[in-house]
Amino acid sequence: MKDVMDELAAARRVMGAATLPAGDAYTMELRRRYNAPVEDVWNAITDPVRLGRWLKPVTGDLRPGGSFELDGGEHGEILRCDPPRRLRVSWLFGPEADEWPGTSEVEVRLSPDPAGGTEFELVHAAAVGEPMFPTYGPGAGGVGWDLHLLALAQFLADGAPLDHDEFRTLPEGREFARRSAAAWGEAHLAAGGDPDQVAAAAEATTAFYVPGGDRDQHTPGS
Repeated sequence: MKDVMDELAAARRVMGAATLPAGDAYTMELRRRYNAPVEDVWNAITDPVRLGRWLKPVTGDLRPGGSFELDGGEHGEILRCDPPRRLRVSWLFGPEADEWPGTSEVEVRLSPDPAGGTEFELVHAAAVGEPMFPTYGPGAGGVGWDLHLLALAQFLADGAPLDHDEFRTLPEGREFARRSAAAWGEAHLAAGGDPDQVAAAAEATTAFYVPGGDRDQHTPGS
């Protein structure tokens, strides 16, 4: 469990602001280091076979201007691709989202570090008016990204995929999600969120990702 929690602690989380084609947006920003060269990380986030091993199976026309769809329903267009440093896509979920283009984008930026690893930055911008935010705050997407970046860390380390559905049922998976929700609450508070709203959003996010409450809660640091 310590290794899993170390991966959670390896990321820095910031809630910020941006402007999308649809207007003002908030951002969920994750920054961390991977002990793998930039070219390997770039390949893991762009090669459809490798992408399906840590994120979700993907189909589509995977080139700038093309479109993609993940097995979970997330879809969009490839807006920018600068190998091996920057990838930006629109990010929509569900058929109704297509009625509001320009409301959500994800950008990944990679840079090499002196030790031969990769500084990884993911920025997910979502329109201020999107319906999940009032209930869940940045944890609506932030916890999911934490889980995916954990899967990417494992995949880069040994090539093994992480079964997200199984992991979320395990005690360490539930604790990981619980601490991730709390960490995004801290980022929300640091960005000036109302303390009562932040607390309610973190609680709602925890209840979504950790159904059943605290029956299996662990002591922090365990």
